[in-house]
Amino acid sequence: METSALNLGLSLVSALVLHEAGHFIAARACKIRVIEAGLGWGPLLFNLRFREVDYQLRLLPLGAYVRMDMKGLQKRPLSQQLLVLLAGIGVNFALSAIAWGSFFGTLNLILALGNLFPLYQQDGWKIGMVIFRSMFKRPSPIVEWSFTISAGLVGLLLLAFI
Repeated sequence: METSALNLGLSLVSALVLHEAGHFIAARACKIRVIEAGLGWGPLLFNLRFREVDYQLRLLPLGAYVRMDMKGLQKRPLSQQLLVLLAGIGVNFALSAIAWGSFFGTLNLILALGNLFPLYQQDGWKIGMVIFRSMFKRPSPIVEWSFTISAGLVGLLLLAFI
């Protein structure tokens, strides 16, 4: 599977934006306020406020994000919290199936699987935190830190063997 730098860049940006669009749409469907949606890192190039959401474009177009009202998310039932957190992964799995056999399909599969790992700030880690807090009916710092550290160690071991 041969790919050009342009194909790589456009495929990655598209996959990331569509992943975050999944979170955005799920948050809106669950009536969770979305504060900001953006593409890229670094200095701000462009900002547009539309329907109470700040849309931002930054200098380095690698990465995308959606910032939502976390207190609003945490007040929702567990099923809605999981829906919002899994929506981006679901979009990547769907895109992988639609574009099966292509570079874009493979990239989406890698992004979906990678986001399932419970590494700090990845969707899999956030899902673990939501589940633990639901199980214990409150935050449990010792459980959350243990989960965060052990998942990070497992991730480092996996990288070492790859």
